[in-house]
Amino acid sequence: MNKSQRYRRLSVLLLAWLSFFYLYGLTGCAEKRESRLQQIWKNGKITVITDNNEHCYFIYKDAPAGFEYELALEFAKYLVVDLEVVTPGWDEMFELLTTGKGDFIAASLTRLPARETFMDFSDEYLSIQQFIIVHKDNKEINMVEDLNGKTIHVRSATSYQQRMAELKKEGLNIQLALHKNVPTEELIRQVAEKEIEVTVADTNVALLNRRFYPDITMAFPVTAKQSLAWGVRKNDKGLLEEINKFFVQILKNGTFEKIYDLYYGSLEIFDYVDLKTFQKRIDTRLPKYKKLIEQEAAKYDMDWRLIAAIMYQESHFDPKARSHTGVRGLMQLTLKTAEELGVENRLDPVQSIRGGVKYLNGLYHRFDDIDDNTDRMLFALASYNVGYGHVRDAQKIAEKLSLNPQEWKTIKKTLPLLSFPEYNRHTRYGYARGTEPVRYVDRIITYFDVLRKTVPG
Repeated sequence: MNKSQRYRRLSVLLLAWLSFFYLYGLTGCAEKRESRLQQIWKNGKITVITDNNEHCYFIYKDAPAGFEYELALEFAKYLVVDLEVVTPGWDEMFELLTTGKGDFIAASLTRLPARETFMDFSDEYLSIQQFIIVHKDNKEINMVEDLNGKTIHVRSATSYQQRMAELKKEGLNIQLALHKNVPTEELIRQVAEKEIEVTVADTNVALLNRRFYPDITMAFPVTAKQSLAWGVRKNDKGLLEEINKFFVQILKNGTFEKIYDLYYGSLEIFDYVDLKTFQKRIDTRLPKYKKLIEQEAAKYDMDWRLIAAIMYQESHFDPKARSHTGVRGLMQLTLKTAEELGVENRLDPVQSIRGGVKYLNGLYHRFDDIDDNTDRMLFALASYNVGYGHVRDAQKIAEKLSLNPQEWKTIKKTLPLLSFPEYNRHTRYGYARGTEPVRYVDRIITYFDVLRKTVPG
């Protein structure tokens, strides 16, 4: 073997060794650098860390629910993986994230500089403010200065604690009572029951709970607008990028709006006197009809509390109720509808409830072209109020306006148009006071939420 041949042989061997180490190194690096997102796809599962409360995650009728849960579930679908939910309690959420026992936090988390030292935040998906919460009878606390000498009760390790600490440093004479792993909803309840005087809550939390505790009031804000965002571990860029893409997509395609409307859509409807009367009549009038409502609702696999919410909206649980249009009884059936349902006496509670539930079930199944069950029930509720034909007309208007006629959020916009000649003259059933069924549905949702929160299933 001459010198040239030996050189070529050595070159080939050297190239082979280099190739081996290069390929081994790539494999080793790939294993070491496998991102959290790659692990999620590999395992087919993503774990969300959240809080067990009314606005994040809770179990309703043996099924998971909650604004943050619904968003997280959509994100899991977006990634084409399963969703696992863990609720360790507020104070433990951050440790679970940093130790890798969960993939992201979705818990109405405020984006704060102090938190950015150990986690990264997604883009904003909701804007809120912190409000001072007091009892409606409290006339002393109207501005920040009025907090001097007061004890403010807040959950520990929250943005509320941080903001109150800032105000204290700025010279406000306040004491902080910190509650470990106590939900803000519980502190709001304590304000409503006058067990404590002051707490703090974000606007979404305060507005949601005001319907359950109408005796509280949002006195004034103590922050400018703040951002709610999801949190991931520091430098988890791949997962963070997918979360931000996901938010862009659901904001664009209407998914976010639909989920938001489901939980927060009717919060602006607040009638203190009505809600207080409703809560009183839950105790004084509803028990008389509860068993019968449960029996009839069970026949059609409906939640009895939804029927009770409709009944209160229709008659305030008064079996002799009569409207100016001539509808009568607990479920306010028209004479024609009563005859079709075989109801002989609309003032008889048994016949009225039986007929009303049967009628609602029939309306629900007439909308079998609506894929989403929740939307289908909202269509049925609107029809119970304004008539099936008018709701179908509102769908036709939606089609002409290039809107989705199968979504309640669309029909909420087009039903009011039935009041205007330029729209109703081209419909089959003509004019209707279209704002009324929208308000009707919103109020029933409010009553239903109160019942779901306060009356066992």
